Amino acid sequence: MSAPESDLLQSWQHNARSWIEAIRSGAIDSRLQVTDQAILLAVMGRQPERVLDLGCGEGWLLRALADRGITAIGVDGDPTLIEAARAAGSADVHVASYEALAQAQLDVGRDYDLICANFSLLQQDIIPLLAAMNALLVPGGTLVIQTLHPWAVAAGDYQDGWREETFAGFKGQWQPMPWYFRTLSSWLNALDMAGFQLVGLQEPQHPQSPAPQSLLMTALRR
Repeated sequence: MSAPESDLLQSWQHNARSWIEAIRSGAIDSRLQVTDQAILLAVMGRQPERVLDLGCGEGWLLRALADRGITAIGVDGDPTLIEAARAAGSADVHVASYEALAQAQLDVGRDYDLICANFSLLQQDIIPLLAAMNALLVPGGTLVIQTLHPWAVAAGDYQDGWREETFAGFKGQWQPMPWYFRTLSSWLNALDMAGFQLVGLQEPQHPQSPAPQSLLMTALRR
């Protein structure tokens, strides 16, 4: 594991409690106003019966899907987040690193209609993980990814590489988090190499903001 990816995991271990508070108190305006609804509508629009939430965090999307009659299973690399999801009512959740998932070292079920990753693909080498997720889908199953829009966060440096999130403006004690920036073409190439075909691309936007709040991609298992 590279140093940035090790630091990424450590930052989540440090920030888990603060993240739970931020999500559950509605402290992240872009989520409240745009992106939570965007991922929920994207998943619901495919009418899945069984969903795996990759990087489920404290489980808000699991609960939202369960409320709508969808069987939702969660997996995340941080035990504190999984404990919070379980305590909030999501019984079928698993602790697993992305490396373990990529190598199929943990059974998180299979034959999913849809797998979603909501702002949770932050490491550099995502192709083995996406390929492993491909194998867990039913034939023709769907992958939905929501991530930071590369054009909105490039800041004049539009090339793949590690960046840092400092959580400036967030309440609480936060440890800076490295995350891997990838261009739009890099995202599309990763999907293709992992055996997916892009069928939808959205740019969720707040009506009062000139910039997109996220990039939302829908792909099908080939």
